[in-house]
Amino acid sequence: MLKSGICLPGQKLCQLTDDKCSGNGTYIRNGYIYSSLAGFLHTETTEDKTLVEVCTTKTENIVPSVDALVTAKITNVNPRFCKCSIMNVGKIRLRESFRGMIRKEDVKATEKDKVEMYQCFRPGDIIVAKVLSLGDAHSYLLTTAENELGVVVATSEAGYPMVPISWKEMQCPHTLIKEKRKVAKVQPQYIQNPE
Repeated sequence: MLKSGICLPGQKLCQLTDDKCSGNGTYIRNGYIYSSLAGFLHTETTEDKTLVEVCTTKTENIVPSVDALVTAKITNVNPRFCKCSIMNVGKIRLRESFRGMIRKEDVKATEKDKVEMYQCFRPGDIIVAKVLSLGDAHSYLLTTAENELGVVVATSEAGYPMVPISWKEMQCPHTLIKEKRKVAKVQPQYIQNPE
């Protein structure tokens, strides 16, 4: 019954056995694997199991939700807030970016009154932030008030990628000039190693 090709929702794909398991785009009912999407049948065999999936070319439209981790690029910094362009929600790359904003009081968890925006972010910095809410003018309100949140990639004024040296400073490896940032303590589970 397991033939490659186009599948329709509700179509019976194969019997559920010890060596076949249900994957994305499928569901199990009465001992059989069915398609839950309109798409293409895809099987992937490992050592002892065959994963049965239905893939679709349609990409899901993901939007940031409250408490979601997002990756964004800083576009504008002023003394009260900075603007950014949200590029990823979790590990999912967005087809179109969303506008985000980090207010001065949402940068750090402590000493909120001493925050100077230009010493935390610069245009072009890549940050990891958390969504607080949908703010004004369709711009998401973001926060970096946790150790794991803040700048993850920054370029020095000389044009080189900088290296974090503390939670509030990054250094250019070529000129050795230090610049202030709100540096993120990146957790190992968020780092993707290129293969």
